[in-house]
Amino acid sequence: MEVKDRERAIRMGIRRCEIAIEKVERLEIGSKITQSCTRTLLKLLHSEHSFLSSSFSSHHHHHVPLSLNIGHLEAVIHILHKPFVTGVSRVCKTIPLSSSASETTANSTRVHVDIVCILNKNPVWVIVSDRNPKYISWLQTHKSTGLKSRIQQLLVSAKSSPFMKPTSIILFFSHGLCDTVLDKLHSEFGASDFRFEVDFCEELDGDWVNVFPNSYKNATVLQIAVEYTESNPALAAQVVVKDLVFDPAALALKEHIKVNVDDDTSFSSLISGIQLWIVKDLDVEFAKLMDLSGEYDLINFDTTALIALVSGISNGCAEKLLATPETEMRQRFKGNFEFVIAQVMSEIQNPIHGELAGVISGKRGIICESVHSEFKELISLCGGPNEKIRADAIMKRLMVVPDRPSERMMGLPTTRKLALKNKIVFGTGDRWHAPTLTANMAFVRAVSQTGMSLSTIQHRPRALTGD
Repeated sequence: MEVKDRERAIRMGIRRCEIAIEKVERLEIGSKITQSCTRTLLKLLHSEHSFLSSSFSSHHHHHVPLSLNIGHLEAVIHILHKPFVTGVSRVCKTIPLSSSASETTANSTRVHVDIVCILNKNPVWVIVSDRNPKYISWLQTHKSTGLKSRIQQLLVSAKSSPFMKPTSIILFFSHGLCDTVLDKLHSEFGASDFRFEVDFCEELDGDWVNVFPNSYKNATVLQIAVEYTESNPALAAQVVVKDLVFDPAALALKEHIKVNVDDDTSFSSLISGIQLWIVKDLDVEFAKLMDLSGEYDLINFDTTALIALVSGISNGCAEKLLATPETEMRQRFKGNFEFVIAQVMSEIQNPIHGELAGVISGKRGIICESVHSEFKELISLCGGPNEKIRADAIMKRLMVVPDRPSERMMGLPTTRKLALKNKIVFGTGDRWHAPTLTANMAFVRAVSQTGMSLSTIQHRPRALTGD
């Protein structure tokens, strides 16, 4: 490579790193991706940037081989920006194999996974390759372990993990695949084409529109299903669903679903956006209802979410509480005084109903039996008359489902940070492929630290005020 061409390539690589860093910083931390994942990506990108910068400044830079990592990282970031990719818990990391799994895969103890996430409501592992197709070998060579061996390792690792349990492995080849390798993936692993809706261009600023040499228009994306044996026979049990299913033609006659609050309130507007459950029969097999869950756009409410919806702070009492003398407030809320005041100030600056409306509008809501019981008890003990009316109204828009957490959630160890009651709540949402609306970010962080992907939506906490 000519010196000028090499200098141009290094400059281009440096600029690509800078743009990739900007794209990572624009990722929504929380329901989309954990802060730990963004730190990992930024560390890799800054390392790449430093390497290229030092190569360029060195008098001997024309002897230094060009890095091949930026193209791979760009492809990972490209996938992370897709709206249907959520709950990213791990990026560009290795995953340990169990002892039995490592014996099956030629004594390897770890496998590399580029993205652990929720994709289209299902937990998946994503593997990214930015290699030239002619250098992707099917069988092991002296330079490569071979694609076949790597996929075998991934499948064994997926099946041996008690809590990650991806439903499939997504293979993203930025530059496509040769026909021979593609045919092998189809025939030996049952791989199917996966529509990833790749972009054919990048939106960049100024004169850098063409800075990315790869638009992914030649990308090949495949999906390999991971088969598991269902070990929870209770899933198929007959369950009676009560007071949850309504005939749309008779809604106007159903007094018990009317919202007994002023129709002009933000609360009335908010919960009217929740879709009602429509099923012909009141007695439904839970397993059959679960089969339909993928067709619905669901939200799993935990107790913190329900309290945030009905709290007096969220429903017009913020200014009144702020005007109350401090001595009275401290006597009323005891040790929670600062906590309540912080919520009041947060509500005045940014009302929570407006924030949540965009999250739950048009979706169907579920709560598990544990949340139902806990919420009823809290409302009974701490709720004021208006909070109780709002609680009654919201409960008539939601379906109470049995406590049936997913096996992968129950595969997590029960610890102080991973309490059983939270595993039941979030795990039930996981089984229903429904993100859990929650303010319990301590539990969400604890789950992400295990590497397990989990679909959640964060909201700001609110307390019952006795309104």
